[in-house]
Amino acid sequence: MVDQNFSRTLTYVCEHNENGALGIIINRPTDMNVAGLFERVNIPLEEGLPGATYGAMPVYSGGPVQTDRGFVLHRPLGQWQSTLIVKDEIGLTSSRDILHSMGMLCEPTQVLVALGYAGWTAGQIEWELSQNAWLTVPADPHILFNLPSDERLTAAMHLLGVDFANFSEVAGHA
Repeated sequence: MVDQNFSRTLTYVCEHNENGALGIIINRPTDMNVAGLFERVNIPLEEGLPGATYGAMPVYSGGPVQTDRGFVLHRPLGQWQSTLIVKDEIGLTSSRDILHSMGMLCEPTQVLVALGYAGWTAGQIEWELSQNAWLTVPADPHILFNLPSDERLTAAMHLLGVDFANFSEVAGHA
């Protein structure tokens, strides 16, 4: 993809319906970590609290839309004020109550915290797919939550049987 917002990114599509689509880029960490984010939003994440283990985790650039808004991609679902059920036990939550739970209870157990999201209007992602602007692969929670961010794109490409090292960003026409 030529667009620098999406070049060499892996985007987890969380919602796709007749109104459009919403996704979170899962392989573009920012310079901020979770401890820094919690400090900015005045939520305790201190040594001795169960959630302190989240502190060193990176905060991701989830996409170019509403970059001042936070999202937590997580497993298991839990009971949060504003959660979109994505698939099976994976949710996307945008309410502060999940941050409080992370800080105090270390729940949910698997998280990816992002600022911003990727959004498409009705029919836009379908058009982009028809133009071969994206490769698609079934979501794999192991890639999402267990691999380091710099290994996620390569792992997803392997699910397609493609070695990313041999992949060219230049398209040709036959």
